[in-house]
Amino acid sequence: MLSATVATVMSTGVSTSTDKIIVDKSRSHRNKAVSRAVRATRERLQTATGNSPGFDREMMQLHISATVQGALAIPVVVVLIAAGGIYLTQEIGLLAWAVLALSVHAIGMLVARRARRHDITGENVRRWQRRFLLAQVLMGLAWATFALQTCGRCSGVAFDFYKGSSLLVALAVTAMSTLMLRHAILCAFMPTVIALSASSLLRPDPSTVGMTAIVAAALAFLVFMTHRLRHTSAQLLSSQSEKDDLIAELEVAKSMSDEARRRAEEANLAKSRFLASMSHELRTPLNAILGFSEVMSTEVLGPLNNPVYKEYTSDIHRSGQHLLNLINEILDLSRIEAGKYDLAEDSVALVDIAEDCIGMVQLRARAKNITISEQVESGMPAVWADEKALRQVILNLLSNAVKFTPQGGEVVVKAGWTAGGGQYVSIRDNGPGIPEDEIPVVLSAFGQGSIAIKSAEQGTGLGLPIVQAILAKHNGEFILKSRLREGTEAIAILPAKRVLQSLPAVSETQPVTPRRKSFA
Repeated sequence: MLSATVATVMSTGVSTSTDKIIVDKSRSHRNKAVSRAVRATRERLQTATGNSPGFDREMMQLHISATVQGALAIPVVVVLIAAGGIYLTQEIGLLAWAVLALSVHAIGMLVARRARRHDITGENVRRWQRRFLLAQVLMGLAWATFALQTCGRCSGVAFDFYKGSSLLVALAVTAMSTLMLRHAILCAFMPTVIALSASSLLRPDPSTVGMTAIVAAALAFLVFMTHRLRHTSAQLLSSQSEKDDLIAELEVAKSMSDEARRRAEEANLAKSRFLASMSHELRTPLNAILGFSEVMSTEVLGPLNNPVYKEYTSDIHRSGQHLLNLINEILDLSRIEAGKYDLAEDSVALVDIAEDCIGMVQLRARAKNITISEQVESGMPAVWADEKALRQVILNLLSNAVKFTPQGGEVVVKAGWTAGGGQYVSIRDNGPGIPEDEIPVVLSAFGQGSIAIKSAEQGTGLGLPIVQAILAKHNGEFILKSRLREGTEAIAILPAKRVLQSLPAVSETQPVTPRRKSFA
């Protein structure tokens, strides 16, 4: 079965270690084996309906089961026909015919029981079909012998009516019992039709001719009906097989999905362990590098005789600071993705945070002669948010705006209300802008646009993903709009449910004078 094959394949090459190498070289081989099993199943389903070796085998097994289970049907019919004939005609010759018919039926039953003990495969199914058809031909000769029986004592058409009725009953019983065997009904009663036709030619009696015509018409009708029923059975088998194979394919997909999920969990665990260990291992030497390089560049312990050395120490300090910022951003993004970035929420003013952040980047803006203007609505209430996280959001957006705005450019910071009752901070610059097709790239982790790659101030590509993730933690939204040669606008939005509405002051009321109680 396909499911057993898949189980065997999927169990091959699975590591039990949680620190395994993420790339498993056995995965390609396993996927090829699974694809091969599924492809073989689909090719079996795409063969002609009802004529494929798979369906012939299943129909042969159904015929064998029906023959074994209905073993008494033909003997009962033979015994009833013989008993009725002997009672009507007093012909003992019908007893000999009954013994002959039962003997031939016994041969057919021996073939069926032998086939049941053997394994029917696609290679030998044709051979077993020929054997069963031969048994049906022998049974047909027995029915032809019955059709040629005569009655010397009988008069009129009574005996012919008896033979015709018996043959029709036998024809119906044989059609039902051999439904799954192709051409069985034809092989079983074609000798009878031939015998009756020959008898009609030799003795053109109207009763004989009529009986021959009725039996031949019934045979043709039952051949057509059994063919249609067998075709319907083949379609049912095809539908059942297709359903089973679809279930098997779903099991394949589920197994592969479980395997992919397990590998993703292992990769995430490996990443977490790496970040947990490398955070300390990287930050400790970086702090030493930053501290000693700053001491040397500021010449705290004495002047550096070579000015080139002083320049080197400044480069070392800047490089160490860049690497430390990169590590911090990676750790922040990994904590957010792992769901371990907890918000320290409090009542904060969004406008005040924006003004503080503007002051922090003013020095860099003045160095590039960039003007930062503010357009802030007054009287805005506080919001319930993490002040440190919002400060990081606005600082990242302002740093990007200052970084990519050319000399003498302008950055506009807006803060106000959204249409839904929330609050927003918008930072717009008149820099080179971002192509529209690159916006999804810059919003992905480590993604950088073509302008950023050509820029002298390249970043890590983590600023905007961190902004997006922090705002998502606040149930907010981040919108990035940009056009080439027109500038970029980044909008951070907080929802209305985070805005703290102040309650109106409670007015003073006169105390209520207690009423005197009267006991009259």
